[in-house]
Amino acid sequence: MLDTASGAPPPESGLLTAIAERIRVERARQKLTQEELAHRSGLSRVHLGTIERAEVSCSVTVLAQIAKALELPTRALLPD
Repeated sequence: MLDTASGAPPPESGLLTAIAERIRVERARQKLTQEELAHRSGLSRVHLGTIERAEVSCSVTVLAQIAKALELPTRALLPD
Protein backbone atom coordinates (compact mmCIF):
# COMPACT_ATOMS: atom_id res chain seq x y z
CA MET A 1 0.00 0.00 0.00
CA LEU A 2 1.71 3.18 -1.15
CA ASP A 3 0.60 6.76 -1.27
CA THR A 4 0.84 7.37 -5.01
CA ALA A 5 1.81 11.03 -4.55
CA SER A 6 4.81 10.48 -2.26
CA GLY A 7 5.59 6.80 -2.73
CA ALA A 8 5.39 6.35 1.05
CA PRO A 9 3.03 3.98 2.82
CA PRO A 10 -0.08 5.75 4.09
CA PRO A 11 -0.04 6.53 7.84
CA GLU A 12 -2.73 3.95 8.63
CA SER A 13 -0.61 1.10 7.22
CA GLY A 14 1.36 0.84 10.49
CA LEU A 15 -1.90 0.47 12.39
CA LEU A 16 -3.19 -2.17 9.96
CA THR A 17 0.07 -4.09 10.24
CA ALA A 18 0.01 -3.98 14.06
CA ILE A 19 -3.60 -5.21 14.21
CA ALA A 20 -2.89 -7.93 11.64
CA GLU A 21 0.10 -9.16 13.61
CA ARG A 22 -1.87 -9.28 16.87
CA ILE A 23 -4.60 -11.34 15.20
CA ARG A 24 -2.08 -13.76 13.64
CA VAL A 25 -0.09 -14.16 16.87
CA GLU A 26 -3.18 -14.80 18.98
CA ARG A 27 -4.64 -17.22 16.43
CA ALA A 28 -1.37 -19.16 16.39
CA ARG A 29 -1.15 -19.08 20.20
CA GLN A 30 -4.59 -20.68 20.35
CA LYS A 31 -3.54 -23.18 17.66
CA LEU A 32 -6.39 -22.15 15.37
CA THR A 33 -6.28 -22.31 11.60
CA GLN A 34 -7.50 -19.37 9.54
CA GLU A 35 -10.45 -21.55 8.58
CA GLU A 36 -11.36 -22.18 12.23
CA LEU A 37 -11.06 -18.53 13.24
CA ALA A 38 -13.00 -17.44 10.17
CA HIS A 39 -15.81 -19.84 11.03
CA ARG A 40 -15.90 -18.71 14.67
CA SER A 41 -15.97 -15.05 13.67
CA GLY A 42 -18.47 -15.38 10.81
CA LEU A 43 -15.99 -14.28 8.14
CA SER A 44 -14.75 -16.04 5.05
CA ARG A 45 -11.24 -17.48 5.25
CA VAL A 46 -10.23 -15.26 2.33
CA HIS A 47 -11.43 -12.10 4.10
CA LEU A 48 -9.68 -13.07 7.33
CA GLY A 49 -6.51 -13.76 5.36
CA THR A 50 -6.55 -10.31 3.77
CA ILE A 51 -6.98 -8.76 7.22
CA GLU A 52 -4.11 -10.84 8.65
CA ARG A 53 -1.86 -9.73 5.78
CA ALA A 54 -2.86 -6.08 6.36
CA GLU A 55 -4.08 -5.86 2.76
CA VAL A 56 -7.41 -4.35 3.82
CA SER A 57 -8.71 -2.47 6.80
CA CYS A 58 -11.66 -3.82 8.70
CA SER A 59 -14.54 -2.17 10.46
CA VAL A 60 -14.74 -1.98 14.22
CA THR A 61 -17.62 -4.46 13.97
CA VAL A 62 -15.44 -7.02 12.17
CA LEU A 63 -12.59 -6.43 14.61
CA ALA A 64 -15.01 -7.07 17.48
CA GLN A 65 -16.19 -10.30 15.81
CA ILE A 66 -12.61 -11.51 15.53
CA ALA A 67 -11.86 -10.55 19.14
CA LYS A 68 -14.97 -12.35 20.37
CA ALA A 69 -13.98 -15.46 18.40
CA LEU A 70 -10.56 -15.29 20.08
CA GLU A 71 -12.24 -14.72 23.46
CA LEU A 72 -10.45 -11.40 23.90
CA PRO A 73 -11.61 -7.85 24.50
CA THR A 74 -11.50 -5.89 21.25
CA ARG A 75 -8.90 -3.52 22.71
CA ALA A 76 -6.47 -6.44 22.99
CA LEU A 77 -6.12 -6.40 19.19
CA LEU A 78 -5.29 -2.69 19.09
CA PRO A 79 -1.75 -1.39 19.54
CA ASP A 80 -0.95 0.73 22.58
